[in-house]
Amino acid sequence: MARSPTTDSIPDPAALPDGSGHHLFLPGLAAVSVPGPGNSSAAATAPSVPGVARSGLMNRGNLESAWQLLVGRPLPRSQTSEEQITPVQGLSALSLDALTSVAYGPEAIIVVLALAGAGALHLILPITLVIIALLAILVFSYRQVIDAYPGGGGAYAVSRANLGARASLVAAASLVVDYTLTVAVSISAGVEALTSAFPSLVPATVPMCLGILVLVAILNLRGVGNAARAFLLPTMIFIVGLFAIIAIGLIHPLALHASQPGVIELPTKGLQKVSVLLILKAFSAGCSALTGVEAIANGVPVFKPPKAVRAKRTELLLGGILGTMLLGLALLASRWHIAPRSNQTVLSQIMGDAVGRHWAYYFVSLTITLVLALAANTSFGGLPILGSLLARDNYVPHVFSLRGDRQVFDYGIWALTILSAALLIAVNGNTNRLIPLFAIGVFTGFTLSQSGLVVHWWKNKPSGWRHRAAINGTGALVTAVATTVFVITKFTQGAWVVIVAVPAFIILFYRVHGYYVKVGKLLGIGRTPQKPEGSRTRVVVPLSSVSRLIERAVSEALSLGDEVICVTVVFDGGDEGDEGSDKAIREQWRRWDPGVPLRVLHTDYASVVDPIVSFIDDLSNSCDDQIVVLIPVVIPDHLRHRLLHNHIDSVLSAALRSRTDLVVARVPIALNESSATRPNRANRHG
Repeated sequence: MARSPTTDSIPDPAALPDGSGHHLFLPGLAAVSVPGPGNSSAAATAPSVPGVARSGLMNRGNLESAWQLLVGRPLPRSQTSEEQITPVQGLSALSLDALTSVAYGPEAIIVVLALAGAGALHLILPITLVIIALLAILVFSYRQVIDAYPGGGGAYAVSRANLGARASLVAAASLVVDYTLTVAVSISAGVEALTSAFPSLVPATVPMCLGILVLVAILNLRGVGNAARAFLLPTMIFIVGLFAIIAIGLIHPLALHASQPGVIELPTKGLQKVSVLLILKAFSAGCSALTGVEAIANGVPVFKPPKAVRAKRTELLLGGILGTMLLGLALLASRWHIAPRSNQTVLSQIMGDAVGRHWAYYFVSLTITLVLALAANTSFGGLPILGSLLARDNYVPHVFSLRGDRQVFDYGIWALTILSAALLIAVNGNTNRLIPLFAIGVFTGFTLSQSGLVVHWWKNKPSGWRHRAAINGTGALVTAVATTVFVITKFTQGAWVVIVAVPAFIILFYRVHGYYVKVGKLLGIGRTPQKPEGSRTRVVVPLSSVSRLIERAVSEALSLGDEVICVTVVFDGGDEGDEGSDKAIREQWRRWDPGVPLRVLHTDYASVVDPIVSFIDDLSNSCDDQIVVLIPVVIPDHLRHRLLHNHIDSVLSAALRSRTDLVVARVPIALNESSATRPNRANRHG
């Protein structure tokens, strides 16, 4: 007769696909409770039900209370609107990566052009105009993506629907790599700006990076809305301050002829020619200013209804603000012949010429430092949603599709935090070691999403589809060229890491998907199962002495099964007066007389587990009854006391965990004064 699996080995139903690989969700179910008559509380785990008082499901401890103080009280689904964002908040939640790219995008162009000498620096303006044109195409395209795929996912969703699973996994892997790099680059750049102003802080670079990372992660664990509101003020100061500096610089610069710190770094020998290749290199380098444009399309679900409308407004706001900033900075850099200078960024030079090195310069500089670090928040708004979509499609563990108490995808946030922390530690918080890896992943996503939209228009052929397909096709071609140039020119500088990481993630996705498909077939998910058949149940209760804990366990066992057997282990050679001796335990049992038999197992060895497992094996082989092993456990008031209890549970559960011919469950009892005087039935059913 078929047996029920142990509760320790039952897969999470929310984590299983059907036979065709499609995901089957059981909303709100986080784990499986032990089946049995009377809906007994003898459960291995309990379902997580949003909106229900959690005190009825688990014992609140000091750690849980402290955690809730840190991330906030549990948020029911009916109140998720508190954590949804508006278009303006979307700038701080999902757009900081793109907005802060003005701090390094124009500089990347100038650094490449400088290889051809001062005479090539004027090309920053036409190159920037082409980049702004590409930005317009991307904004136009991602607004279409938002309309067509309002569930989020961006390049992954577009590629999966139009280019197939393989292309979608390339997009997903590229985005995972890019999101991780975005966090690391943003935080390290912010800390680098701070240590430039305060050199004494250089030895603390990595701890400061990790501290900022943890802060951003915690704010996102509280909810995207919390992070958006927390970052909104510095974002607005950054935008207004930089626009003011550009306007002053264009209309009436205040310190144009003031001396600049540092030394101009222009080569005087071995100058390169202004060739097509050099211009392509400068263009590709400047395209780093476009990273983050896709994040809004990935994070559509975090907006207030109507989600798609608000997300499109945010995308348009981002495109307008970023394009205007890039154009203004390129005009000033071209007009003032800005060149690479030691210990000075291009943006710092422009600000110094525009307003002088006074309070306004330092105020905006500090704001830029802050928002550079906070730009990591863009990834925290995008990757958890991408992870949930991959989990839905069975490519990552389904735990990534589960929401936490604050209705956010906790596991996606933690995964991004861990990956980014490892990367920051590996490069010692050095931004220059991360830059060569940057932008390849996101431009791969750009190319795939643009190509996918071309296929989308060709399939559906709506009004004006040829015009739209032509725009998206142009965007796909340009971003593909930029990606190719990135890979070729930066391969030996570290881009090979991305080339290795993306296929590694794709292999991981396939392995996870293959496992879920295999499990789905083995469990027959998606097919109608046979009618369930009940069987006679025997419950085995291990014990070491007679106590109120055993009274509770036997009471639960009687409600679960048709026959209850209590077992205890006696070590041969013990003293007659030992409490654990055969005679002592039988006398205790006789005085109590619970109405169920006691089997005393003898052993010459030190193991308590082996005799119990042998007894269970003999019992299983001698009958076709369903066997339930019910282990009594105590729940102490304090975490520090847990090491002092439940040792038999630890070793016996480990020994039986892989058994599929029986059910292993636990019956808990709380260790507090109130429970000591409370009636047992009230404990169970109150």
